[in-house]
Amino acid sequence: MQITTHKLFPPALRSKNYRLFFAGQGISLIGSWMTQIATVWLVYHLTNSAFMLGVVGFTSQIPNLLLAPFGGVLVDRFPGRRILIGTQVLAMVQSLTLAALALSGVIQLWHILVLSLLQGLINAVDAPARQVFVIDLVEKREDLASAIAINSTMFNGARLVGPAIGGLLIAQVGEAYCFLVDGLSYIAVIWALLAMKLPPKAIVHSEGSPWQKIKAGWSYTFRSPPIRAILLLSALVSLMGMQYTALVPVVSDKILQGNAQTLGFLMAASGIGALFGGIYLATRQTVVGLGKLIILGPAILGIGLIIFAFSRWLPLSQLAMGLVGLGTILQIAAGNTVLQTIVDDDKRGRVMSLYTMSFLGITPFGSLLGGALANQIGVTDTLVIAGIACILGAIGFNTQLPALKEIVHKM
Repeated sequence: MQITTHKLFPPALRSKNYRLFFAGQGISLIGSWMTQIATVWLVYHLTNSAFMLGVVGFTSQIPNLLLAPFGGVLVDRFPGRRILIGTQVLAMVQSLTLAALALSGVIQLWHILVLSLLQGLINAVDAPARQVFVIDLVEKREDLASAIAINSTMFNGARLVGPAIGGLLIAQVGEAYCFLVDGLSYIAVIWALLAMKLPPKAIVHSEGSPWQKIKAGWSYTFRSPPIRAILLLSALVSLMGMQYTALVPVVSDKILQGNAQTLGFLMAASGIGALFGGIYLATRQTVVGLGKLIILGPAILGIGLIIFAFSRWLPLSQLAMGLVGLGTILQIAAGNTVLQTIVDDDKRGRVMSLYTMSFLGITPFGSLLGGALANQIGVTDTLVIAGIACILGAIGFNTQLPALKEIVHKM
């Protein structure tokens, strides 16, 4: 009897196109996380300021808030592969420019700010395009939940490997080589996109200006209480829960008395927690029950932040960061999967652009708020406040769970 190896794969990986995307994107994401850790470490040592870490985070993410709706209109209008090839080429140029400035020894804070802004502009289109494009890669609609969970697993697997490699490279040869590796890693995902064989996809062209299409997307989204609640909870997690990303270098240096490798270990611990969460989600066969995970995620994140705030011992801090990663991935992936399942196909790009706004677009304000609060009341109190806010958000979302269950069970 012949046994096909595809039966050994999670559902989404049975699709060849998705396997190509998984391989290329996995390599590229490792490079992206190397750049992220190198950037925050470089900025901190150029300025020695928690506030400037927040400013750089704000600069890289604010375009997601301002421009993501227009990105959603583009995604609903043009083929996803064409958009993604363009964004990946631009991102490669951005990373290689950062590497060239760092290798030449002339890099300054304003260079990082400008290039971070450019990356944010690219992400405003790339993020919704990437989320919608997943649907084109799976052969069966019921495999969508698996595909989104694997995406999250891949992202956080890279968050495990990337910072660990980045921390070692920074300690041995400096930040510039992290930027260089990141720039070269985009070749893998561009090759994967070009190698895919996708069937023709009909694009529905609705009448109206971009502003009218954005307005229609907003109206559709906010008329649905469950969709609205998912977006608001995501925004709260972004504003409060993600502040830690700008403050981890300060904790590593000032509180734990560590170095770049310590920062890498902390970020890797977060990646491990997220990886476990992603693997669990990838094994699920249905979207039923994801509403409870949307509640559980911010609660775990909040508990992790509070433990991290009070810890003065690296192993305990790593455990706390594992909880932070686990809670974050449960909230992001479960919310993403539910949204992709319940929205209309012709409005998917616009809804997912609003999801991008609620997560990536609000994050810069969280970075600024976290940096400013840390300067005024200290890192510990800032992280405690953030953790409590996430726990309260989870409690609040619980009121929308019955309506969400009713919609999911009708699908």
